[in-house]
Amino acid sequence: MISRSSLLRLLPPWYDEHARDLPWRRPEFDAWGTLVSEVMLQQTRASRVAIEIDRWLERWPGPRDLADAPTHEVLRQWGTLGYPRRALRLQDTAVAIVERHGGVVPGDVRELLALPGIGDYTARAVAVFHFGDRHPVVDTNVRRVIARAVHGQGEAGPAAKRDLADVEALLPEGREDAALVSIALMELGALVCTARAPKCDECPLLSACSWVARGKPEFTGRRAPKQARFEGSDRQARGRILRALRESDIPIPVADFVLVWSDDPQRERAIESLKRDGLAVQEDDELRLPY
Repeated sequence: MISRSSLLRLLPPWYDEHARDLPWRRPEFDAWGTLVSEVMLQQTRASRVAIEIDRWLERWPGPRDLADAPTHEVLRQWGTLGYPRRALRLQDTAVAIVERHGGVVPGDVRELLALPGIGDYTARAVAVFHFGDRHPVVDTNVRRVIARAVHGQGEAGPAAKRDLADVEALLPEGREDAALVSIALMELGALVCTARAPKCDECPLLSACSWVARGKPEFTGRRAPKQARFEGSDRQARGRILRALRESDIPIPVADFVLVWSDDPQRERAIESLKRDGLAVQEDDELRLPY
């Protein structure tokens, strides 16, 4: 049976031995670096973010630097991290931190949530992983660990209101212990309690896992919807067009994008969606990145 005491006894020693050496876990990483890393990690693998985060922070080490940066340079630096609207939201967040907090990232969850582009997960993650506060932080990996170890289910299913309460019930009372358990739960889901091939024999929670105790039954509940296929999608068309804009120092005639994406209706939808999201600007018959 998983309990607060068992998590506190089993997870920290495992984490100390197996945690990945990631940039945002360095002692010198500041609150701004933590916030930037959490935004990048929302839709991108940790290994990819680990390559890009230092480059980003060398260029814009604080909120003031990013707030003053030309938006087209922000989008170029974002590069192939994916979901580039996050870059625009991150710059909006930097502006708000400068205007509301004097350029200092707040540590209070409510103040973090009030920033543009900062959702519940990111606010809690910054408050816990940098400031060491006690809050449940729930991502896909944590939900999977809880589904198996606590509820005896092979998958977590769609996100539910009970997710935060499940983790809250398992967090130690002390702030430092709770923060350590939070990051260890996340790391356990990323490295051991994986979706397709869980390494149960390597899991520190093996003896207390409800799913293992039940014989690892197949999941029969409602599954989270699968992500739409990328190849040939509108999203891929957007990415190709945006990449062309990032690589060009001058506006590109709209007609020239037929060389980037040949499907006319799909190309037009992609261009319109980029303009709607603020990722591209059309002037006459040319398209460019926002200044």
